[in-house]
Amino acid sequence: MPLSGPRFHTDPARLYREMRSEHGPVVPVLLPGDIPAWLVVGYREMHRITGDPELFPRDSTLWNQWENIPMDWPLRPMIGVRLPSVYYTVGEEHRRHLAAVESALEAVNPHELRGHTEELADRLIDSFCSRGEAELVGDYSMLLPVLVLARITGFPDAEGPGLARAMNDLADGGEGAIEAHQRFGAAMHRLVATKRQLPGSDVASRLLAHPVGLNDEECALDLMAITAAGHLPSADWLGNSVRLMLTDDRFAASIGGGRRSIGEAMNEVLWEDTPTQILAGRWAARDTRIAGRHITAGDLLLLGLQGANSDPDVHDFSGNDGFHAGNSAHFSFSHGEFQCPFPAREIAEVIARTGIEVLLDRLPDIDLAVPQQTLARRPSAFLRGMSTLPVRFAPTHPLGGTR
Repeated sequence: MPLSGPRFHTDPARLYREMRSEHGPVVPVLLPGDIPAWLVVGYREMHRITGDPELFPRDSTLWNQWENIPMDWPLRPMIGVRLPSVYYTVGEEHRRHLAAVESALEAVNPHELRGHTEELADRLIDSFCSRGEAELVGDYSMLLPVLVLARITGFPDAEGPGLARAMNDLADGGEGAIEAHQRFGAAMHRLVATKRQLPGSDVASRLLAHPVGLNDEECALDLMAITAAGHLPSADWLGNSVRLMLTDDRFAASIGGGRRSIGEAMNEVLWEDTPTQILAGRWAARDTRIAGRHITAGDLLLLGLQGANSDPDVHDFSGNDGFHAGNSAHFSFSHGEFQCPFPAREIAEVIARTGIEVLLDRLPDIDLAVPQQTLARRPSAFLRGMSTLPVRFAPTHPLGGTR
């Protein structure tokens, strides 16, 4: 089946149920240009594949379809070829990059991170709070994470908006995506050159100083990976959680009276509305079988994170109120050797949670400005976020940095 079409963003839950019913937990799919791949939607199968980096490495050089892939293939940037960064390396080289990245991120002070997020969230809200209306995706959720990440990475605040524009142009995947990628890369290389000469208390400086000895190119690529992987999922985690709280009656009382349900909303989003729906990918190192399917050496396996999260064989969603309190056994951060590093998850959670808290503190009567059924998702099988989230509220005066 083609890995495209409106149902991936209008009704993915039913679509994954139908896939599983018709094909089982490993689904044959076609990528653009009729390129074959496997989409893994079974929880147990996902655990097996992500937990076996020898049989299913993240090594795109193994792909048996490269001769059929044109240079302008739209998914080429997502699947990529091996580059010397934490995202694309494998084996000992991957562990070398991961050691430096985890160390650099672990040193981010969570109290300072929250303070940065509160300050930047207030700045963004100040820009629209007096209007009584806003479009929360473009005005807030798609800006806050990258502004915070830019600051902790080592960029001056003045460069944050430019980096945000480049990241969001890149995320749109339109005609400007290639040029945005070039701007994004150039900014990281300039930052590395600056921090090599004048190090500070930031992620870039700590990467450069790590004893594994990353060179400037490796550091720039790792910083690109950290920022790109941290921005859009955090933005959509924030946006999807706010959407849930504004559209689900279970959260209505909490909008104006307390924060206890913010964490519940965020966890539910990771189970049922996860920002990264499909992740590319793993490649079979040799012929094997999984769930009755014959997987040929070099086959691409796409990780259907949302499909696995909703697998009824391991998680019974019936008979509960929709919450998954205390249960974080989802695949929203993947699993195994190539999963999202734990300190990166903590940073994303602080940014998203603080962004929601500041928004609700500042605009306690916030409500949707359009009927719920008119809300639209970005048209992607791989990513799940709102295209727009129009809201209204009682106009308030800007804080002007007085928090």
